Amino acid sequence: MRVFQIQDQWDLTHLKLGTRPDPRPGPGEVLLRMRAASLNYRDLLVPSRGYGEHTGTLPLIPVSDGVGEVIETGAGVTRVRAGDRVCPCFRQGWIDGPPDSAYLNLGGPIDGTMADLMCLPAEGVVKVPAYLSDEAAATLPCAALTAWSALVSYDNLGPGSRVLVQGTGGVALFALQFAKLRGAHVTVTSSSDEKIEKAKALGADAAINYVRTPEWYKATRAITGGRGYDHIVELGGEKTLPQSLMCVRTGGMISIIGVLSGGSVGMQIGRIVMKQVRMRGIGVGHRNAFEAMLRAFEQHRIAPVIDKVFPFEQLKEAMAYLKSGAHFGKVCIRH
Repeated sequence: MRVFQIQDQWDLTHLKLGTRPDPRPGPGEVLLRMRAASLNYRDLLVPSRGYGEHTGTLPLIPVSDGVGEVIETGAGVTRVRAGDRVCPCFRQGWIDGPPDSAYLNLGGPIDGTMADLMCLPAEGVVKVPAYLSDEAAATLPCAALTAWSALVSYDNLGPGSRVLVQGTGGVALFALQFAKLRGAHVTVTSSSDEKIEKAKALGADAAINYVRTPEWYKATRAITGGRGYDHIVELGGEKTLPQSLMCVRTGGMISIIGVLSGGSVGMQIGRIVMKQVRMRGIGVGHRNAFEAMLRAFEQHRIAPVIDKVFPFEQLKEAMAYLKSGAHFGKVCIRH
């Protein structure tokens, strides 16, 4: 089978197209013929061993998200059957309950989705709605479930809640869509007026261009009537978290998901205490939450936003496009 794998050394130049023997499913396992994959920011970090010892060992097949068709099942498998279309769960082994460091992430430290075939435990896959295209289904395991965990699993937003979402990448747009399902008023920040208009077409109620308004927290006062946000989807990290603390309401929640602007933050801890802010790191989510989210997709016919689709052989070009920041929504790979 064809694979993309990082060989010999941790850097992007050693990410190469190659072959491996076709896998076969053992007891309790399923064999998938992969149909599509999608990229996340973490996929840009893995080739340079960006997660340290947690990145895995070489050779490693990268990319965390994908969708495939079950073509064979091992002994004892009843959860799925041949012909089912499924997504592998990002955190293999996390079925429900609190997170555990023992769970293994696809695309580092264990092999990811950039292969023609994948063999996984049947407990580590979920069936996806028939109305979604392969590329749309491939966007769900990390980006969609991360947004769902932040806004649904770990919060209880009601109609009229105010939510701020940073950016217009995959997680951000899923967060926008889920917040609107809950009846929330949503503000989006972006560096692009064109992307802001697209976000408004998806339902964003307000938007701030943070290039023209670097101290964007001040602009949120008028949007929220001085009350602040009930929930902030924090994707920037170093340069954005201090401003998020300025505009979250007393008792509000900040979901810390990304570190796109840096991973070290200097801020006033007293502000967290005085405002009684809830801050939670979001590490995607468990399988049961994934399946609950898919029921919502099915009921509301939610359409993932896909910016561009690349062929399998152009993985590096797709990664370069994601890194450029030009995308609006998800960047996908067609197997």
